[in-house]
Amino acid sequence: MQQYHSVVEQLEEPYKQMVRVAMCLGLRVSEVLALKWSDFDFRSLTLEVVRGVVHGRISDVKTEYSEDLLPLDSAFAEVMLDWQQRCPKSEGNWVFPNPNTGKLYHASPIGRDYIRAAGRKAKLEKDIGWHTFRHAYRSFLDDAGAPVGVQQKLMRHAQVSTTMNTYGNAQMLSKRSANTKVVQMVLPSKGRLEEAG
Repeated sequence: MQQYHSVVEQLEEPYKQMVRVAMCLGLRVSEVLALKWSDFDFRSLTLEVVRGVVHGRISDVKTEYSEDLLPLDSAFAEVMLDWQQRCPKSEGNWVFPNPNTGKLYHASPIGRDYIRAAGRKAKLEKDIGWHTFRHAYRSFLDDAGAPVGVQQKLMRHAQVSTTMNTYGNAQMLSKRSANTKVVQMVLPSKGRLEEAG
């Protein structure tokens, strides 16, 4: 966990916020970069993952299992609402538009020029990339004691059919509980808010 915080400290915006999204939701970089504000439902504290972007091309998410409704922890929702006020405006209502073009960023240059560089500044033993954050999210779910079936649903993986036969479908309450434990690990404690209602 300390390594994550040391990397985030090295990043500037919007890359810092992109990494927070990846770490708090376990999204693939293609999904992080293709988020629109309309994907967020701040009233019900959910996010609908429906698209990705690779090399500037926007398409549906990777698989039918990738498209899902994810829970938003209330503290993370506050972080995103704050970002909404600060992020550049764009015609597409993107969460992370390039301020120079209004279009979407490409993952590779960010990974090379910012993420990997931040890891080196933080003196990590190995180079890191975008997928490091998805692996870390999965590890944090495990540390939080989330059942394998809930982990599969939050990671939006198609496989682990044996596990799903044992655990069944993860319900939103179970997904929310597991996700909140990860967000509590990722966000500083001063950023935590009480769950409403």
